[in-house]
Amino acid sequence: MFQMHPIGFVRSPYTETAQIPKGKGAEHRAEGVLDVLPEYEQGLMDIEGFSHLYVLWVFDRAGGAELIAYPPSDNKPHGVFATRSPQRPNPVGLTVVELLRREGTKLHVRGVDMLDATPILDIKPYLSSVPDADLRRGWLTSLENGPSPAR
Repeated sequence: MFQMHPIGFVRSPYTETAQIPKGKGAEHRAEGVLDVLPEYEQGLMDIEGFSHLYVLWVFDRAGGAELIAYPPSDNKPHGVFATRSPQRPNPVGLTVVELLRREGTKLHVRGVDMLDATPILDIKPYLSSVPDADLRRGWLTSLENGPSPAR
């Protein structure tokens, strides 16, 4: 067994999940703050040099786990590990945000898709060595290339 403890909390304009853009074509442009706890401030040294960050966080208000998910962009079931559903065996979320600026322990970012006061587990610089031509988008590819299904 292992235990995780938050290193901080998200300050977001979203207070309810219905407010967060979801599904095909959803854009995450909302600004927010990653409010890191003071005891972790040294860990932020040199973070300003990165344009984007991975944020690992907890779906702390998600109820239960399901192995089959129905994404808002599709009317077909998919395995939960092929989706971004919050109902997961381990309720961990992953978001890439753009770092706008740092003010002490506060990281001002764009691209939040988390609820206000969401616990942050970790922050890492976004680095990708995978060329766009080599990326595959699974079942999303057919949705992006065709009409939206009715649900």
